[in-house]
Amino acid sequence: HVQLVESGGGLVKAGGSLRLSCIASGNIGSITRMAWYQEAPGKSRELVAAITQGGRTNYADSMKGRFTISRDNAKNTVYLQINSLKPEDTAVYYCHARMREGLVEYDFWGQGTQVTVSS
Repeated sequence: HVQLVESGGGLVKAGGSLRLSCIASGNIGSITRMAWYQEAPGKSRELVAAITQGGRTNYADSMKGRFTISRDNAKNTVYLQINSLKPEDTAVYYCHARMREGLVEYDFWGQGTQVTVSS
């Protein structure tokens, strides 16, 4: 299995920046993809960005431009840089990992980190 621990959330004023971190542990060699999801108040959880083991990234169309996903394999960490924060970015941000063992895929989630953007 995989354990994910997020950090870096907090209260920030509009226009500011944050970098969220997600440290993975456990069976990390079987991870094929990691991603960040956003769950805003009253809304369903939605994809922000994903990165594969090979470093290929993809972003939700609505998240392109201000969000950047990256990884540091030496630290088993995935980051989400958020610039020019807006009040509508207020949400819990979850780290996700997909692990593959043979033909079976497993999904793992972190506990989430709260981002609150004040106007």
